[in-house]
This record gives sequence, structure tokens and C-alpha cells, in this order.
Amino acid sequence: MKKRTLGRQGLAVSELGLGCMGMSDFYGSGDEAESIRTLHRALELGIDFFDTADMYGPFKNEELVGRAIRGRRDEVVLATKFGNERAPDGRYLGVNGRPEYVRKACDASLRRLGVDWIDLYYQHRVDPKVPIEETVGAMAELVKAGKVRFLGLSEAAPGTIRRAHQVHPISALQTEYSLWTRDPEAEILPTTRELGIGFVAYSPLGRGFLTGRFRTPEEIPEGDWRRQNPRFQGDNFRQNLALADRLRAVAEKKRVTPGQLALAWLLTRGDDLVPIPGTKQLRYLEENAAAAEIRLSKDELAEIDRALPPGAAAGTRYPEGAMQSVNR
Repeated sequence: MKKRTLGRQGLAVSELGLGCMGMSDFYGSGDEAESIRTLHRALELGIDFFDTADMYGPFKNEELVGRAIRGRRDEVVLATKFGNERAPDGRYLGVNGRPEYVRKACDASLRRLGVDWIDLYYQHRVDPKVPIEETVGAMAELVKAGKVRFLGLSEAAPGTIRRAHQVHPISALQTEYSLWTRDPEAEILPTTRELGIGFVAYSPLGRGFLTGRFRTPEEIPEGDWRRQNPRFQGDNFRQNLALADRLRAVAEKKRVTPGQLALAWLLTRGDDLVPIPGTKQLRYLEENAAAAEIRLSKDELAEIDRALPPGAAAGTRYPEGAMQSVNR
């Protein structure tokens, strides 16, 4: 697994990361033993960039990742997030970017992870009630204290990114990006590249839709958050299924899986970009990792672009309420 550099501050990570959210939350039930085997296998494959957040579980995902990396801290580039505040019983309390909360959240994450420092600390969502300069100022204090090495933002708008970067260098911006969510190409990616900020693409497989796993909405397990996602419902589902079928047709010609093709495509989008496909199963991890070996010709890239052009996906990527907290 090759390395890529996020930002200009020296943050080197594997060219594919591992999103850990689904091991504990949102995508149905999990299997802790299988999740830990998956995390250990990722390290064997050279995937060292693990992505978690305090809200996943809530709190349980950080504890899980912490158990998995115990005794192996130096092998891992550990990223976590604060800002989407949840109560212990799972209730969502809102976005919180207050400086005092930043400090409190970081200390709590360090305890749950069982580590002395966090490699990449993101603000998960921008708090519209708190100036970004105040939030990032508090994050910068964590760097000075040695609790955090590099800073990141998630789902921030171009103007917010610029203001934050003036307070302290931002090494990475994390936003959803895939063949069915190409919105960042318009303004976000040009901004991060102008400023020398790395880009971390979450949900690079379209929350699993691009793999062809689901043929009907009823196949989504009970308790799976995707049942409430607009892109997985009604006419949107049917329109998006046609896109997934187009990707599958290209993948079959290439003799790879649709998921591998989607990841290989993202890896061509720039050396400053790192996808973090999420999985809680060993077999999918190994399938995803193999995507790093796939090479795409100009003709193949053009064919993929024709099959899934920008704006092709039907439906918003979050329900209406959640859409209000992205890109701000």
C-alpha cells in the first residue's frame, strides 16, 4: 500500500484508509471480534489510516478502535472527530464548536482510545453559532499541548475553510465524495488545492450502493440508517440503481468488482486525496484494498465519466434536517 501526504504539514497516510463508523453504529448490528480482526488485517495490508469519531456508538467506536490498536499505537495514523454531540443514550444534542467543549471532547476521546495523542483531529460539523476562528483556535491549543498532531475539518464550505486555515494550518478536509456524490469538484476541491489542504473522501462507495449490494429498498436491514436516506427510497432508489448497473457493466469489462472500480476511480483524482471506505467485514476490506492495484486508462476513465457524470444521483445525500449541517 503506497503512501499519500495530506496537507503541507507532513501528515503521511496509506493511500486507502479505513472508515470505522459502521462497526458500531448506523449500519445495523456489529460483531466486535470480526471488527477487530478487520482492523488488524488492515494493518497487515498496509492500511494505517483509521477514521472514527466520538459520536459513533456514541463513544463505543472509539473504545473499539482503542482496544484493537492497543500495543500497536505507532503503526496507526489515528483520526477522530468532535462536534456532533450525542448523549450516552444516543440522543443527538446538536453541533457544538464552543472552545470549552473542544477541550473536553478531546480529553474524552483520548481516554476512550487509550492513547496519548490523536494524529488528525477533525471538527465533525461546523457550528454556525460559534465563529470558526474560536473553534480552530481551541483546536490549535491542543496541538501546542501535544494532544493532537494535525487539524482537520469535515463538511465545511470554502469560505469557512479559508478562515480556519488562517488561524492554524488545516491538513485535511473530509467530505463525502464518490461517483454518485461529485459535488466537491465544483468548489471544495479547488479550494483545498489552492490552500494545500489534503482531501479525505468518506462514503467513497456511495454508502454501499455503488457495490450493487442492494437491489430493492427492502434488502436494507432493519435498524440501518440507510432506510431513512433519500437516495435509498422510492423513485430515487430506482434511478440510482440504474447508475449502479452502469458502473457494474464497466467493472465487468475490467474484470473487477464495482466497488473496486469506484475506489480506483477516486484514487486517480489526485495524490492529495485519500478515500476511506468503511467496512466491518474482513472480506470487504480485502476487496477494497485490492483496488489500489487497479490502473485505469484514459478511455476507461472517460467511460466511467459518461456512465456516472456529476449530478447524476437522485435525491439528497442526507435527509433534509441533516443537509442543513453540511457545507457551511
